Amino acid sequence: MAQPVSDAHWGAVGRGRRQATERAAGWVLLAFSAVSILTTVGIVVVLVSEAFGFFLEVSPWEFLTGTRWAPMIQPQSFGILPLLAGSVLVAVGAAVVALPMGTLIAIFLSEYAPERLRKIVKPALEILAGIPTVVYGYFALTFVTPLIREVVPGTDIFNAASASIVVGIMIIPLVSSLSEDAMSAVPDSLRQGAYALGATKYEVATRTVFPAALSGVVASFILALSRAIGETMAVTIAAGMTPKLTLNPFTSIETMTAYIVQVSMGETPYGTIEYKTIFAVGLVLFLITLVLNIASLAILKRFRDVYE
Repeated sequence: MAQPVSDAHWGAVGRGRRQATERAAGWVLLAFSAVSILTTVGIVVVLVSEAFGFFLEVSPWEFLTGTRWAPMIQPQSFGILPLLAGSVLVAVGAAVVALPMGTLIAIFLSEYAPERLRKIVKPALEILAGIPTVVYGYFALTFVTPLIREVVPGTDIFNAASASIVVGIMIIPLVSSLSEDAMSAVPDSLRQGAYALGATKYEVATRTVFPAALSGVVASFILALSRAIGETMAVTIAAGMTPKLTLNPFTSIETMTAYIVQVSMGETPYGTIEYKTIFAVGLVLFLITLVLNIASLAILKRFRDVYE
């Protein structure tokens, strides 16, 4: 006569299945995490190895301090300063547009806007981040540049000012969304305490909430700058492809990303010094964005306020 299977047996079987499922889930999650890590490592290895080949032929000192960038014409010159200056010029111009507007929008959404209005305005702003960058580029070329040329008649058709404006518009959602999240995370007890001391709504927003959320706001600024420096198509279309060491925003320039697009069109033979410049410029761009991201994390860690 068969012995009945006890409840303890079925309980042990169930626990074994759950443990096996947990282990399998852990391995799957580890595999996905490893993909992102290995991808990053692969990118770094490719950049460094290809850039190393470039620096075997070109002096790093010449590359970092040269004021003329002309790898495609004779006599060749490999000074990256014109490309670096163009990228910084566009990023600074974009910051002038985006940081004040994004911060003011964040203060409005966090402290002034009713909940119903906030639910409409915030997603509407984030739509700007979903518009293809090519569209921004042609918007700059066909709409923004003609307006600038009416105000400053000598402005080039391709110019840094137009690129800065559209890139600034692009990164406004990044600044406003992250800053608003930081301000909304400030405990309401701080607001109520300020109101109890007789502060107005404006004073609470600017002297209590904003300073308390400063770490998150500054981190959003740095991340937005990183995004602006790495922007490609909008800058390529709007700013042109003229590597020039200048601080004049109304003239044509070339950024590091625009140069990478130019050389990547397929006309440069593989393995040549001109081809290797892609990776040398890409390595500089990677290091700049890496430093900016590390700085944003350091600021968050240094200035984060912990509220009980």
